[in-house]
Amino acid sequence: MDRWLNRVAVVTGASSGIGSACCKDLVAKGMVVVGLARRVERLQELKASLPKDQQPRFHARKCDVSVEQQVVDTFAWIDKTLGGADVLVNNAGILGSYNITDAGNSADLRAVLDTNVLGVSWCTRQAFLSLQRRNVNDGHVVIINSVVGHILPVVDGFLDWNMYGPSKHAITGLTEVLRQEFQLKKKTGTKITSISPGVVDTEILDKTIRASPDLPMLRSEDVADAVTYCIQTPPNVQIHELIIKPVGEKF
Repeated sequence: MDRWLNRVAVVTGASSGIGSACCKDLVAKGMVVVGLARRVERLQELKASLPKDQQPRFHARKCDVSVEQQVVDTFAWIDKTLGGADVLVNNAGILGSYNITDAGNSADLRAVLDTNVLGVSWCTRQAFLSLQRRNVNDGHVVIINSVVGHILPVVDGFLDWNMYGPSKHAITGLTEVLRQEFQLKKKTGTKITSISPGVVDTEILDKTIRASPDLPMLRSEDVADAVTYCIQTPPNVQIHELIIKPVGEKF
């Protein structure tokens, strides 16, 4: 991680779960971290929980990634205040409990696509434009995907994939499109990695599901470790897709 010391990482969905764990881990490893979330008070609590010597390297910014202008304004602030983002961890995502065939669910469907797909696209675009303007050729974009982005297991009565599943399949395709754009069109050494965890014990799941003794789960810290593993690879190594599951996961 030596080459990332004092360089800037942006983490979306940073107020809890995987995003919060990534912020803590990257700050501890010497990076300057900007945590983005809608619940800015949770970000302030996260900052206060850090060791005193790490707190100055964490910046909390309120940003709803589903709103394009907020993303544009936030990355402009990062450029002006911190010099630009070198690492982006696209973590923000929502699930929800509904069926695609339910009446009156249009807002739910749009919300998932706006956050899980367009939010990732907008954040990646703005981060890459920043890298390009600064002639930085060794950036890294990480997308927190899901095993659901590769296969949709049947877990009737337990989890509803609804638009979440299609949104994560879109992320799998988006990762490959970005890899090709970076390499073939932009001629950059910036890397792109999709990390697809199995079930993770985070707030995105209902409390009853998280309490189930029959459901093995990863910790948020396990995924944060995977992020660090992927971004510290040497310049000639790109981990395009990393799938991690808890031992005993049935799908």
